[in-house]
Amino acid sequence: MATVNRKYKDSVFVDLFSDDEKAKERFLSLYNALHHTNLPLSCPVENIRLDNIIYMNIINDVSCLVDDKIIVLAEHQSTVNENMPLRFLQYIARLYEKLQIPADRYLRKLSKIPTPEFYVFYNGREDYPETTVLKLSDAFITKPEQVPLELKVQVLNINSGKGGKILKTCKTLDEYSLFVEEVRIQTQLDPENGFTNAVKVCIEKGILREYLQRKSREVVNMLIAEYDYDTDIAVQREEAGKIALAKGISQGSLQKALETARNLLQFGLSVENIAQATGLSQADVEALNHNYKL
Repeated sequence: MATVNRKYKDSVFVDLFSDDEKAKERFLSLYNALHHTNLPLSCPVENIRLDNIIYMNIINDVSCLVDDKIIVLAEHQSTVNENMPLRFLQYIARLYEKLQIPADRYLRKLSKIPTPEFYVFYNGREDYPETTVLKLSDAFITKPEQVPLELKVQVLNINSGKGGKILKTCKTLDEYSLFVEEVRIQTQLDPENGFTNAVKVCIEKGILREYLQRKSREVVNMLIAEYDYDTDIAVQREEAGKIALAKGISQGSLQKALETARNLLQFGLSVENIAQATGLSQADVEALNHNYKL
């Protein structure tokens, strides 16, 4: 199976709701479903996505400014990462830097900013609740009675049979869920041609028909990119388990240290300082740094 450069390849989810020529219409449909509103197609929507921030190797998020809100969407096709609130915190800080005039930070008068909202759409294979909320404060080592900083991420399960209300009110998201399910079926039946077969079957069934007819080759390439990404994650977890065994520590502790190191790398800290902060060896951090730059 051919591979592609994931750095410059979006997922089908991102293309549908952010980049495609009909993305604005679909995004507003999803926004209205989430907020029980009826914003018209004439409503201004500004794409303000930051590339390659939430995920290190695949651009897999949607970020739009609409109705005085910043709506940040992300998709998960594997286990939901409980560190998403921290990643979203890093993301929104950079977005505000991008949107706000630097001089406004020093004004005496309060500088108003758009309200952020964070959503993760889960369509992995593991059993997961219909809805749940991840909170930044859950990661705090100590919690005062009054939490000084909070960020909440709403996780919505969009698997067929689990998606509930959101799939009933957003046609595109419902069809996307059916499309993902068809991809799973066809890739199990024919690993070599599964992506292409899934696109054909969905067109026949009327699932995302217009979109898939128009962009079938691009969609197959995006599916290949997503498949490679999930494979990379599985390999990284296997390698983490081997390192944990060699070091005589729990895999969970190592995963947490690796995740912390990845986050610190995004802030530009030195390998030596990250190693000291996490307890990892400099060689382990160097390896993470190398993968981060790829």
